[in-house]
Amino acid sequence: MKALLFVLTLAGVSACSHGPTLSTEDRLSLYREHAGDSVNSFRMDRAPGMQNWTPLGDQAVAVWQTANRGFLLELRTRCSGLGSASRISITNSLGVVTTRLDSVVPRTAAGSQVGMSCRIDVIRPIDGSALRDAKRELREAEYIERSAAPPEETPAP
Repeated sequence: MKALLFVLTLAGVSACSHGPTLSTEDRLSLYREHAGDSVNSFRMDRAPGMQNWTPLGDQAVAVWQTANRGFLLELRTRCSGLGSASRISITNSLGVVTTRLDSVVPRTAAGSQVGMSCRIDVIRPIDGSALRDAKRELREAEYIERSAAPPEETPAP
């Protein structure tokens, strides 16, 4: 009985020691779950050098036009400069970003290119509202009323 209590306590402490952050793979999976079917292109409504973007590892990035409208860009290969980039640029033709033709270009805060440009392989629209709701649900704690446990009896001397 004491061994079981020890194991449960250890598991509880271990679970509490890990923060609510998701791994890179889990974050990418969450974004994929809330992205629609792939599209060939999308129109960029903002000037080049988008500021609203979310890196999702070294092979994907989410770009946001509004709080509810974004696109998951999955890259053809690993993008070495994405992890250290403070901003990105996206190539386009007359404001239209197209799969297999356009690229994500990682940049420093000063605007210098970091690493190589990374070709966009897949574009999927993101349901920003559903994604926010899913993130909120992951953060919410659940409180469960414990049943009253009988007091432990101490052995007689």
